[in-house]
Amino acid sequence: MEQKLRSGYTTGLCAAAAAKAAAFMLWGEENRKTTEVTAKNGETVSLLIENRGKTGNRTGCCVRKDAGDDPDVTDQALIWAWAEPVKESPLPQWYTNEDYPGIYIEGGKGIGRVTRPGLSCPVGKAAINPVPREMIWEAVEEVRRILKRDESVLVTVEIPEGEELAKKTFNPKLGITGGLSVLGTTGIVKPMSEEALIATIHLEIHMKAVEGDTYLVLTPGNYGENFLKQQFGLSLEHGVKYSNFIKDTVKFMAEEGFSRGLLIGHVGKLIKAAGGAENTHSRFGDNRMETILQCVEESGKIGAQEKNRDYRDRILASNTTEEAVCYLESLGIRRRVGDYGARLLQKQILTWTEGRLLMDVIMFSNELGIFGEAVVADGKMDEVIT
Repeated sequence: MEQKLRSGYTTGLCAAAAAKAAAFMLWGEENRKTTEVTAKNGETVSLLIENRGKTGNRTGCCVRKDAGDDPDVTDQALIWAWAEPVKESPLPQWYTNEDYPGIYIEGGKGIGRVTRPGLSCPVGKAAINPVPREMIWEAVEEVRRILKRDESVLVTVEIPEGEELAKKTFNPKLGITGGLSVLGTTGIVKPMSEEALIATIHLEIHMKAVEGDTYLVLTPGNYGENFLKQQFGLSLEHGVKYSNFIKDTVKFMAEEGFSRGLLIGHVGKLIKAAGGAENTHSRFGDNRMETILQCVEESGKIGAQEKNRDYRDRILASNTTEEAVCYLESLGIRRRVGDYGARLLQKQILTWTEGRLLMDVIMFSNELGIFGEAVVADGKMDEVIT
C-alpha cells in the first residue's frame, strides 16, 4: 500500500507565525513557545518558535519551516520576522494595506527583490506574495486586538540562508534578485511538485509575454539548452525549459498570445510528442520506436535496401532512439524520416492549440546532430539562430 505523503507549511504561513510571535514580544509577551495561526484553508496550526532576539527597539522570532514531503529547497530553513515601532510615514518599498492601517511589511536579509514586471509583486518591492502578506497582516492585527494596541509597526521578514538557497530556484530567471520569495496560497504545502512546476512554467511564459517577447524558444531540458548554445551560440534568455509537460506548455503559449516559436530538443523526447504523448515522462508510456517506424513508412517509399534489412523489426528492437537514428543513417534516410517527424510534431502542436501556435521544430541526436527540422520560411527562424 502506497504511503500517504506528509503535508507541510508554506514559507508564508511560517512568516505569519513568526510575525505574530514577534509582535507579542514587542509589546511585552516574551515567553511564547508556540504561536497559533490560521491558514487560508481554515486550518489552525501551532508552530514552534525556534529562536528569538532583540536589536535596539526591534524584536524578532523565527520558525523552522517544515515542508512535509514536498521537495522544497526551503525545507528546514529558518524564517524570521522582526517587529519594530514606526512613527514616520511608510517608505515606498514597504507594503501597506488600508484594511490594516499602521501595519507595514518589508523584506530583509535573504528575501528577493523584484526587478521585472509580470509577477504578483510590484517591481522594486520584496518578493512577498499577496497571500503571505495577507496572513502577516491578519496575524499582527490579531495581536494588536488582543493586547489593545494601536501603534504602527513594521514587520521585516528574513531568511538568513535565502540568498544561497535562491540559486537553486527559478528566482534568478524570473528577475528576483538577492534571495527567495515568500510564497503560499493556502498556508499548507501539499506535496504536488508537478503542479508547482507547471505553474512555474506558466509564470515564465506569462512574464515573457509581459516583456513583449513574440517568439519563444522551448526545450525540455539541459540537452536542448546545450545544443542551442553549441550549435547556434544562443542562450535561453528568450526561452523556457518545460521538462515533460509539452502539451501544457504549448497551450500556455497560445493562451498568452504567442503564435510562433521554436521547439528544440532531443529526438527521444520530441518523437514521443510527435506521436501524441501529452506528457513525455516514461511513466505515461513509450511510443518512441512505433512513432519512428510510422515516420519511416509515411515519409516516402520503402526501398529494397530497407526491406531487405527487416527495418520494422530492427527499429522496434532498438534500445534507444540514438540506436534507431544511427540505423536510419545507415539506410541513408535519417533526415527524410527526421524531417517528417518534426512536421508531425508541428501538426500535433497545432492540434493541441486549436491552430493558434505554429512552432519551428528541431530534433537532434547526440551522436549525429540534427535528426529533423520543420521550419516555416518567413524569416523568423533566421532571426533566432543567426
